[in-house]
Amino acid sequence: MATAKRPAARRKTAKPAPAKCPDCDGNGEITEAVRVGARKSRITDDHQTGLCLTCWGTGEAPTD
Repeated sequence: MATAKRPAARRKTAKPAPAKCPDCDGNGEITEAVRVGARKSRITDDHQTGLCLTCWGTGEAPTD
């Protein structure tokens, strides 16, 4: 009696990498220039980092 054939194993495809956030380039943080002065608001050489509001710090592009 012939042995029963096993079904071919299915290959699992890897999930594609999520797209990077366009605003922070996948870092999750953005840098902003520090402004000084009430009226002229001069830009200084200093920078501060903050959480990217587009991706909320994940670095992945938001899905709509």
